[in-house]
Formats: sequence, C-alpha cells, structure tokens
Amino acid sequence: MKFMKLGSKPDAFEAKGNCSRYVQSELATDVIVTVGEVKFYLHKFPLLSKSNKLQKLVSKVSEESSAEIQLSDFPGGPKAFEICAKFCYGMTVTLNPYNVVAARCGAEFLEMTEDVDRGNLIFKIEVFLNSSVFRSWKDSIIVLQTTKCLLPWSEDLKIVGRCIDSIASKTSMDPSLITWSYTYNRRLATTDKIIKDGLKNTEKLETVPKDWWIEDICELEIDLYKRVMIAVKSKGRMDNSVIGEALKAYAVRWLPDSFDALVSEVHQRRNKTLVETIICLLPSDKASGCSCSFLLKLLKVAILVGADDPLREDLIENISLKLDEASVNDLLIPARSPQTTVYDVELVTSLLSRFVTREICSQDLNNALEKNKRPDGLVLGRGNWLSIGRLVDNYLAEIARDPNLSFSSFIQLSQMIPESARPIHDGLYTAIDIFLKEHPTLTKTEKKNLCGLMDVKKLTTDASMHAAQNEKLPLRVVVQVLFFEQVRAAAGVRAINNHTPDALASEEDWEKMEPETGRSLQRQVSQLKIKGEDLPKNAKLTKKGHGKSSRGSSAAQLLPSRSRRIFDKLWIVGKGITNAGENKSSETSGSSQSPNSMIQGEIKSSGSSSRHRRHSIS
Repeated sequence: MKFMKLGSKPDAFEAKGNCSRYVQSELATDVIVTVGEVKFYLHKFPLLSKSNKLQKLVSKVSEESSAEIQLSDFPGGPKAFEICAKFCYGMTVTLNPYNVVAARCGAEFLEMTEDVDRGNLIFKIEVFLNSSVFRSWKDSIIVLQTTKCLLPWSEDLKIVGRCIDSIASKTSMDPSLITWSYTYNRRLATTDKIIKDGLKNTEKLETVPKDWWIEDICELEIDLYKRVMIAVKSKGRMDNSVIGEALKAYAVRWLPDSFDALVSEVHQRRNKTLVETIICLLPSDKASGCSCSFLLKLLKVAILVGADDPLREDLIENISLKLDEASVNDLLIPARSPQTTVYDVELVTSLLSRFVTREICSQDLNNALEKNKRPDGLVLGRGNWLSIGRLVDNYLAEIARDPNLSFSSFIQLSQMIPESARPIHDGLYTAIDIFLKEHPTLTKTEKKNLCGLMDVKKLTTDASMHAAQNEKLPLRVVVQVLFFEQVRAAAGVRAINNHTPDALASEEDWEKMEPETGRSLQRQVSQLKIKGEDLPKNAKLTKKGHGKSSRGSSAAQLLPSRSRRIFDKLWIVGKGITNAGENKSSETSGSSQSPNSMIQGEIKSSGSSSRHRRHSIS
C-alpha cells in the first residue's frame, strides 16, 4: 500500500474528550470551527493562508461579532477536516488509500487551490493519486471503495471514474506482465529450485490465469461493481468466458444460500438489485460466457426475488440458446402459485420450445441435411440433439413422480423434440413406466396414447425384457414388444448364417416371417437370467421326468402369466403358419417341443398318456 507524508512539524493536535480538538501553542486560539459534533479551537492565520473558503467564512463571522464557524456539511467529517487543518499548520500528515479521498474532498470544500498558495493541498493530493494510487491495483480498489460514502464529491472530482478506468485497464493487461500479488488462494506461487550449479533460483510454478482479477473486485458493492464490469467489457479485450466467471464469482460471494435469506423482507430488495444487475451484465455474445447451469440457478433466484419480467425474459432467452448443456437438477425449478405441480413444467416447456425452434431454423436444409445424412435418419454433427433428447427423457422421469402432473403436460413435453433426438427409447420408456405407476387412474385411451409415444423397435434388449413383464402396460404394447423381440432374434440368426453385418429386419421382413422365428424366440428367451426372487410365487417348473423338453420351455414359464399367454399365442403364430397339421414329429422331437405344441398334443391324445400331461405353471 502506497502512502505520502506531508509537512515536517510535529503533530500538536490534542483531544479534550470526544468533541474537542485544540492545538498546543503559546498563542491563544482565536477561531472555533465546528464540524459535525466536534469543535476545533484554532488560529486564524495558518488557516486563512491556505483556504479561500475559510477566508470568506472568517470575514462573515467577524462582521457578526462571532468567533465560531459552522461546517455541518463538510465532506469526510471531522477526520478529513483535521487532515486539512494539520496541513495548514505544516504538521506531519500521512496520506494513504484509506484517507486520501476524504482529504481530497475536504480540500476541495475549503478551496485549498494553487491560487491561494503554491503547492497547496489539492495539488499534492493529485500528485499522490496520479503517481502512486492509480498505478497500484489494490490501492485503486481500496480508493474506489472509500468513494461510496463521499458522494457526490468523489463523483464530481472524477475520482470514481479514474479509479474505475485504472482497474479496467489493469484487468485487460497481458497476464504474463502481472507481477503484483492478488487475493485469496491465487497468489503468485514461487519456490526455491536448486539448479545444477548448486545455486538457488526463484522461478514461477504457474502462470497467471486470465481471471486473476475477478475475486478482488468481488469486494465492491453492486453499483460500483456494475460500473467496473461495464468498463472492462467496453475495453473489448476480455473473453466472454472470463466475464461469465467473474459474474458467477460475484453471485456466489453475495447471494445467500438459504431460501429464507433470499426472500426475507430485510434483504429481498438488495438481492433483487443484485440479480437484475448480473443479468444486465451477461455477455452480449450469448452463445458463450456463462454456463447454462449457472444461468438456470440465476433464473431460480430471479423468480424467487421477483426480478422484473423483461430481465427475466432476457435470461430465459439466454438459457434457451444452450439448453443442451443443462443437467436435470438444473431444470428442477420449484413451481410458484398458482401452479399445482412440484416443479415449474411450463417454464421448462417454454425453454425447450425456444431451443427446438432455433435449432430447426438454424439447420441448412438444402446443404447439411443432404450431405451429412445417415441411413438411420440422424444428422452428423448434431450431437446437441442427442444431448437434448437424453435431457428431456431424464426430466420426464423426474416430473413423472408428481401426482399433480397432468397427462397433457407429459405428452406435450415428450413430443417437442424430433425423432432424431431419440435413437433409443429406453429413457422415454422409463418415464412412461413411472408415470403409469404414479397415475393409476388413467383411462385405457390415455394409456394407449401414452405408450404410443414409445417405439418398441427402439428399445434395447434389457428394456424390452422389462416391458414384456410390465403389468402396467397395455396388452397391445406387450404383444408388440414380444413380437419385435421375436423378429430381432430371427434376424440375428439369419445374419449370422448369411455372414452379413445387417442384424435387423426391415418392415417387409416382419410380414414374411418363417416358422423358425418362433423357435429362435424360444432360444433367446431361454437365455434370460431371472433372479429367483423375481419369480411369481405360484410358478411351478416342469417335472424332472420331462428332461430335455423342460429346458426349451423354462424361460417362457418364468414370465408373468399374462406375458406367458402372449408368448404362447406368438408361438402358435410362428409354428402354425406352415405346420398346420404337424403333431406326429413332435412326439419324437424331444427337446424342440414348445409349450404350446405340448398343449396341442394333449388335446389330440385326450389325456391317454401321462407323458403328455400339461403341468400347471400359474
């Protein structure tokens, strides 16, 4: 910290209580100057030789036959006047960043200019400010902080503006030229390194980061901080990412963590001003700068403190530009009255709508879509669509737990993203499953429409197996799941036999199913590993006497009763297309028997043989 000493005489000021100051001297005092509640007993001659203002005031009180001067509005109060008075007496005065602004404003009030005396106090303070204070990073910040209580004097004297310009200029310097230390845990790190010749040399362990300055200016109050940030941005040499980091650091520094502190009447006005100021300072290039997570947290606070609608709208627009970077927790914004849901689904719907509209409009349909399109319908280089698809599905899974979430809101939100954003429907299936569980009163039509959002062809094997055993799904959906698993298994077998890389059947293949697809489904289901605790309590396995045939049907028997019946029907479809009268070979096929063929055998034999008896599995 810089300082400057003025005068050479010893300090002769003494205090008598808290409200009196006088100068030790053989001469009696002849004037009383009252500043606030403090009386100064002084001599006219040293004061009049430096202050044009006191010359006028002394002449006025002399005409009124009074020896007391009232300075009730003196800037800086008694301490600032004492500095000016000591300078008039030639006593030693030490100026530093903490008192220099008060002394400068007091000198201006007393008109201690060069016209009155050469080398007067105003001149000397200006030299100190320009040669020392404004060249120092920390001193500039300290001086700027002290200007708050000296307005409007500090503003009229352009001290505030000069401090801000000094700070903004230093933030724009090349970080490699920064040699001063700064606050918190980011001080320049040095260590003694022993070099080959045995001498010790101090070298920097790390370079100065671009955002070295952001924590220092966090100490400024919001109005001064706003002016500094505007000046920094106006220089045009600061990255938007650094600007965003600075705003985030300031918000963390001053915004309270608790909900009660945010909305309390004592601090709500301050918090509102702070949030609105940060929103105004967001980088103009909205595609960069602050992270989406920070912006969403800022939006939560803006809603709680009641920020102005235009600013809130601007923040929402900013968030919608980078919604694909958000996380589910960021989107869980508490709903406000009169909404009945736990989270503000309407707000997220608005954000998603803006994002989707902008992304679709930004695509060059004449060039990019034709050049980069893949056979599966996805567009290369559009990873943000995949990100937004995962985000929406995960968000749906979270809000589906809310019993107050309406059916229409769930449908609307799930349908807002294009098909290319969901190459796999496992996430959507999970959300639908949760919604069905938490909303048991849905009608059959609503369940049908809800499950219609999901494409069973885009479910993974694990999701398909879960859906096949899901009692909450409509029967038609379970049939579709099992049928597609049958198709997928058959296609996989054909692909292996034909040594072709294509493992999925086309739509036309589904209509040309061969009888062996039923047997392939049996082989696939038989490989499922279902834990014992998941088995229905009334399930019974085939007796040991059936030997090999039990292995072929055990997987089907492990399915829930409804899915098992559907499985049997599909087996009939698969086997009955070309083998309408086939029963004779089944008696010698052994392990290839299906559960349904066993049933058909029972009907024809009319129970003549215990070997063909159907055992209960329900």
